[in-house]
Amino acid sequence: MRRRSKAPSSPLPQRLGIDPVRVRLPEDPEGGWATVREYLAGRYGAAVGAGRVEEMLRDGRFVGVDGPVGADEPYVAGRYLWFHRDFPAETPVPFEVAVVHRDERIVVADKPHFLATMPRGRHVTETALARLRRDLGLPFLQPAHRLDRLTAGLVLFVVRPEDRGAYQTLFRDRAVRKEYEAVALYDPAVELPVTVRSRIEKERGVMAAREVPGEPNAESRIELVEHAGGLGRYRLAPVTGRTHQLRVHMNALGLPILDDPVYPVVREDGPEDFSRPLRLLARTLEFTDPFTGDARSFGSRLRLSGPC
Repeated sequence: MRRRSKAPSSPLPQRLGIDPVRVRLPEDPEGGWATVREYLAGRYGAAVGAGRVEEMLRDGRFVGVDGPVGADEPYVAGRYLWFHRDFPAETPVPFEVAVVHRDERIVVADKPHFLATMPRGRHVTETALARLRRDLGLPFLQPAHRLDRLTAGLVLFVVRPEDRGAYQTLFRDRAVRKEYEAVALYDPAVELPVTVRSRIEKERGVMAAREVPGEPNAESRIELVEHAGGLGRYRLAPVTGRTHQLRVHMNALGLPILDDPVYPVVREDGPEDFSRPLRLLARTLEFTDPFTGDARSFGSRLRLSGPC
């Protein structure tokens, strides 16, 4: 089998911190595409409309290594093209991404509530990754892990692509100690501290994850730090990293995290209420640096409003 050659570097710069889309024209043994236009219209026409594809070609938005691509250029299998998608309209998240630490290999940032870690779905330019790339001038920045959009706190980003795998491996191998803080209801009948183990599954397209019978795949340590006025401040230490794990486990204890729009009841979709963030914060990250062997410890500078 012939090995595919490495893709050339993009001739297009990032736009608002977002990489251009790269397309490799596939093999066409039956000769179905005589021109670049025919292929692009077939691939993207159903999503954005054939007229939009034609307009993008006319405006020179599809680019090859030698410059803009003409609509009637012959189709050549294996050729690389790049273009920038039209970004969706996004409501600006009115909170900044603060940098807790920066060196030649990593950036540790305090992600605010409501801001996604990286582009996904309808959140593209209003993401921590896009903002940091723009603000810090680091076009190759990538996250080593992901934090839920509604959760605030520490996220580790890697400056150089060649270093990313080493930091991702720390998270995969559970070699990073993570500690969260949450504000939730206080119930003296719930015995704490406690280690919660359960099996959590989340179906694609379904907002809430759920606990199901079976071998546990999620583990969290939950402790009460203080309480007042019917609310408690809790220290949460996840051993695993399932989607919504801490929110699911707190809800299962009868202590749903304050202002959670999913647990125990999924809130109707609507405009973001920036005055009611989920009271969950990724407070601590600790690990041994895979390159230097140094012990690294970072703490969030954000604070949750709550008891005491």
